[in-house]
Amino acid sequence: MAVVRPFIFQIVGFQNSGKTTLSESLITIFKEAGLKVSSIKHHGHGGKPEVHEQKDSARHLSAGAEAVLVEGGGRLLIHSEKEEWTLEEQLAMLSAFYPDVILIEGHKNAAYPKIVLLRNEQDEILLQQLENILALAYWQNKPETSYPAFPITGSHTAPKLVELLKGHLS
Repeated sequence: MAVVRPFIFQIVGFQNSGKTTLSESLITIFKEAGLKVSSIKHHGHGGKPEVHEQKDSARHLSAGAEAVLVEGGGRLLIHSEKEEWTLEEQLAMLSAFYPDVILIEGHKNAAYPKIVLLRNEQDEILLQQLENILALAYWQNKPETSYPAFPITGSHTAPKLVELLKGHLS
């Protein structure tokens, strides 16, 4: 699979639409194809993601460090705090890992190519609100749309989406 590096795309939808499960499946398929995959997960539940405040990295931040890296056994954790991190800043950080693919879970209103997940007819409002939609996956009835659409519960949904994305990878 030839890739213009990195290929950036999004999985978007409202809460509990299956974004993380689909993201996991897509990451696995890309990895099995020999691609290096990085991901960005938007914490859209309000507030900051949980951090163990008693860990040394949190203590370093409390003391005034702008960023802390923790490495052990081949795992690297990045812990940094500032008022806000733009999606572009997050993408720039991930570029240091030279990924072939960057999957963004969330950040609905960003302009990257996206797969939209629809739980029900009310979620179809996203089809009018969002741009750069490549395909959609639905839970209930297939919506009337010109976008390629796949049932989210189908075992072949992730592989079919990867096939669709291959056209954008080269």
